[in-house]
Amino acid sequence: MSQQQQMGGQPMIILGEDSQRMKDRDAQSHNIAAAKAVAESVRSTLGPKGMDKMLVSSMGDITVTNDGVTILQEMDIDNPTAEMIVQVAETQEDEAGDGTTTAVSVAGELLKNAEDLLEQDIHPTAMIKGFHLASDRAREEIDNVAYDVDSEDTELLKQVAETSMTGKGAELEKDVLAQLVVDAVQAVTVDAESGETIVDLEYVNTETQTGRSAGESELLNGAVVDKSPAHEEMPRAVEDANVLLINEAIEIEDTDADASLQLDSPDQLQTFIDKEEEQLKEKVDAIAEAGADVVLCQKGIDDLAEHFLAKEGILAASRVKKSDLSFLREVTGGDVVSDIDAIEEATLGSANVEYDDADELFYVEGLDDHTHGVTLLLRGSTEHVVDELERGIGDALDVVAQTVSDGRVLAGGGAVEVEVARRVREYADSVSGREQLAVEAFADALELVPRVLAENAGLDSIDTLVDLRAAHDDGDETAGLNVFSGDVVDTFEAGVVEPAHAKQQGISSATEAANLVLKIDDIIAAGDLSTEGEEPEGGPGGAPGGMGGMGGGMGGMM
Repeated sequence: MSQQQQMGGQPMIILGEDSQRMKDRDAQSHNIAAAKAVAESVRSTLGPKGMDKMLVSSMGDITVTNDGVTILQEMDIDNPTAEMIVQVAETQEDEAGDGTTTAVSVAGELLKNAEDLLEQDIHPTAMIKGFHLASDRAREEIDNVAYDVDSEDTELLKQVAETSMTGKGAELEKDVLAQLVVDAVQAVTVDAESGETIVDLEYVNTETQTGRSAGESELLNGAVVDKSPAHEEMPRAVEDANVLLINEAIEIEDTDADASLQLDSPDQLQTFIDKEEEQLKEKVDAIAEAGADVVLCQKGIDDLAEHFLAKEGILAASRVKKSDLSFLREVTGGDVVSDIDAIEEATLGSANVEYDDADELFYVEGLDDHTHGVTLLLRGSTEHVVDELERGIGDALDVVAQTVSDGRVLAGGGAVEVEVARRVREYADSVSGREQLAVEAFADALELVPRVLAENAGLDSIDTLVDLRAAHDDGDETAGLNVFSGDVVDTFEAGVVEPAHAKQQGISSATEAANLVLKIDDIIAAGDLSTEGEEPEGGPGGAPGGMGGMGGGMGGMM
């Protein structure tokens, strides 16, 4: 669409003919529709009874999951407003580790309620202010209803992990897996000099293995390396081993420039072969003289070097991943050496190293008290199972770590949302002006969580919400929904526990995203807003046609 202004009889072109523009109510309605589409695409995955999504990439790779951020990242979203809502999930994942589906769903519900207020001629500025006031109040009320938790309270931390896992691939063996998660977090928890409790999840490594049940997963004090011994004659276990971590190839060095040699006799060829053998022998001798019993090499090891290492009784593995080598440095206390000539006793780490022929894995257990690092070895029947298991365990690790660091938990099952919504409504009475309506709309949006939990469990969402409100009006702050029985119960006593930090972060992210969308009253695009590159039905001048194509991109997404 072009805009023209008559000046001296000549038109002044502001926008090109191919550009599109949408203003005021049309722009707001379009943005809200896109945001709602994103929220609705993940809403059915919420809660213990949530359904899974199958995502098929352009390459044919299949992902089966109900993890909100994974779904949104894998989806081919072709809409700028929708991308803004996806960022809510990514922020929630980065900051809290879980609660992505809740955050996105609440953002979509806030905008849905905002649309109703727009129909009542409430200005977006008033709504933005009201949402901001309500968000601040909601975060304060979460502080008021939260319970303090001791970092040593293993049982409560286990309940936090189980709540996070419920409804995900890790649910079937959640008793075993939740205990492993808590043990892993406590293994890397330290008390800082400032008095803070710090959980360093960098020292928790996760490995997966197919062919066995999830209940056979285990936590190992050290590292796991998915490699085999470089030579059959090498030992399979070394106690109290000196471990060399090296990222230089144990091979014949290539020349920097291309070179050709002319040989006059077989003796000359044998001389070159002997020289290469001598070079490899010198490299292995240097390793042996430094006292190394185990060699874990990031690059390749020559066949002849493998033979010499085996003769020296040294256990070796080649092509070890760089990430594994970095983790092994923490476990063994050794340095990653880049030059064989720089190897000395001080650069070696110490560990008990054993190769398990059945699992085809190296187990590396650190010996030094100053080293630390644990590995969660997750097992499942197929690749799809272990992938979803790894996502579920990753979320559980994050929420347990946040709970230990933050020291606060909440009753789950929609209990905290209903209680906070009740308190925000009471607060709305003290807010003057049209902002009061926005505060009440915010409270209604919070109650989306128990409604969706009920819907996904096949229950009546209205009856459920009425029962929950009645329980909270009677003073039962921890009354939530048992999705398995359909009853209103004390979810805190039932062990449905969530971290307070994740809930506060979700409310904050959802509010900021909703306010960002509401503040937009004009969309201007050079050409089709859709990245598909298709010509809009109405032609370049038909903004509604082009914008509709943009919405169509979202429709094809779901």
